[in-house]
Amino acid sequence: MRILFLTHAFNSLTQRLYVELSRLGHEVSIEFDINDSVTTEAVDLFRPHLILAPYLRRAIPEAIWRNHLCLVLHPGIVGDRGPSALDWAILKGEKEWGVTLLQAEAEMDAGPVWASETFPLRQAKKSSIYRNEVTEAAVRVVMTALERLPDYRAGKWQPQAVPLRPMHALMQQADRAIDWAHDNTETVLAKLNAADGFPGVKDALLGHPCHLFNAHAFHARGTPGAVLGRSGEGVVRATTDGAVRVGHVKREGGIKLPVAVAFTEILSLAEMDASANPPRPPFSKGGSNHDDDRRVPPFAKGGTGGIPAAPDIRYEEAEGVGYLHFDFYNGAMGTDACRRLLAAYEAARLQPTRVIVLLGGPDFFSNGLDLNRIEAADSPPDESWRNIEAMDELCRAVIETGTHHTVAALQGNAGAGGAFLALAVDCVWAREGVILNPHYKNMGNLYGSEYWTYLLPRRVGSEAGRAIMENRLPLGAWQAAQSGFIDDSIEADPSAFVGEVRRRAAELAASADLAARLAAKRETRRRDEANKPLERYRDEELVQLRRNFFGFDPAYHVARHHFVHKTPHSWTPRHLARHRELGWTVPSA
Repeated sequence: MRILFLTHAFNSLTQRLYVELSRLGHEVSIEFDINDSVTTEAVDLFRPHLILAPYLRRAIPEAIWRNHLCLVLHPGIVGDRGPSALDWAILKGEKEWGVTLLQAEAEMDAGPVWASETFPLRQAKKSSIYRNEVTEAAVRVVMTALERLPDYRAGKWQPQAVPLRPMHALMQQADRAIDWAHDNTETVLAKLNAADGFPGVKDALLGHPCHLFNAHAFHARGTPGAVLGRSGEGVVRATTDGAVRVGHVKREGGIKLPVAVAFTEILSLAEMDASANPPRPPFSKGGSNHDDDRRVPPFAKGGTGGIPAAPDIRYEEAEGVGYLHFDFYNGAMGTDACRRLLAAYEAARLQPTRVIVLLGGPDFFSNGLDLNRIEAADSPPDESWRNIEAMDELCRAVIETGTHHTVAALQGNAGAGGAFLALAVDCVWAREGVILNPHYKNMGNLYGSEYWTYLLPRRVGSEAGRAIMENRLPLGAWQAAQSGFIDDSIEADPSAFVGEVRRRAAELAASADLAARLAAKRETRRRDEANKPLERYRDEELVQLRRNFFGFDPAYHVARHHFVHKTPHSWTPRHLARHRELGWTVPSA
């Protein structure tokens, strides 16, 4: 079928559906919902058999839904209506939530139901739940609807009208406001989690108005509302029965940044012991544990194996395997994050283990450069350069590891330089639901580094590598495994995936032929270095990047600015809207 996605943006959920429907052989084209005339034009050009709206912020025009089958994805249970659906569910402490696929009609979220799914609602950030449970449920309901479509068209099945709940309003900041004098940790986290990603909770810090993001429970006590100290680049703030660590803020008129970047004065605060922060409590029975790494027992003071404990980098050992967890907010790895992760990796290489597993975080493996920090720097070109050099140093250390078998285990999505960090290891495993965006050009024709010109062709070949970089489309884990980009796609829910990684890694560490594998790896690296040194690959990549960062063409800086400031789209990128390609014609069949 020809399926037109009508969406506000090509977000993670939309990308996952694009990958899954393309996998089934459907011809998918995308149109950003900019205005009614653009939408109408897209429908006229593509003449879709089905219009799917995975992520909309306004109603589909009546002229469209009256004449075409339009299915709208709502991140709520059957009967739920209105905006901020997931926000309200988190704030109210719902134990179960879901996703519903509705047929578009005149009244918002009131059309008949084509399919629905429910899931246990864990205590976590809205962005994490959306990226995991909501996305997985969305895939299932869309697949169910497609299975029902032939019977619908044959008159053998009809979507069901259901009793509707009252329409809930768009959640306001007054609904999210934290009463620091009276709210306990659970309540504060519910408010912050319900706003994470967007729009944040309006509050004040150090006497300045700002929006708060990225919060976790922290083991400390103090006067409710008081700032107790610093934890990494975040601050610890007391609740009535404990404390929370706030990692990111957005000051008025600014962009989302680590607290220590937005408020440099917190650097003078006392650093609180990160190892004292206990793991999160287990999720409700039946729920999926997407934060498996936070269940790791807290490090002894000073860290394990001499690797210091930190809020975003953790290390553990088991059965001859060293596991390096790095959970950077939104997968962004700034200069300091890269340097700290490199130090942790180098310390991990000194441990008496045989295998090192890079586990990333539960939501992201890595998305490469921290564009927000670059945007906020005194000199974005200079900070871009520092960041890419730090990323390159990290990748090179992994590539040159001859003492251990190295594994990248992708629990969550990876993009740009983060995808190539994964390729620096010997073996890459990804959870089947993971989406990879191993390209740079969407960011103002950025060339990229991280030794991709060495790593990519040796895995998929030169021609396939060029196609990946030029097409700028997401890859599902299954696609990546088929192409050789990764070694295996593992079908498992997030918590089971980590368990399977541990089992496989332990088997690797105990394998009788591991010494021979390591010897062969060192010999391959020696031959590759003799053929063309890594330094030359890096120099050639950086020549191109210097033009991006310091040259006359400002495309990268313009694209970064729009990305960081969330500028609304003015058009749909050409590589997504295939119906707008020159010469496009609707197939006769």
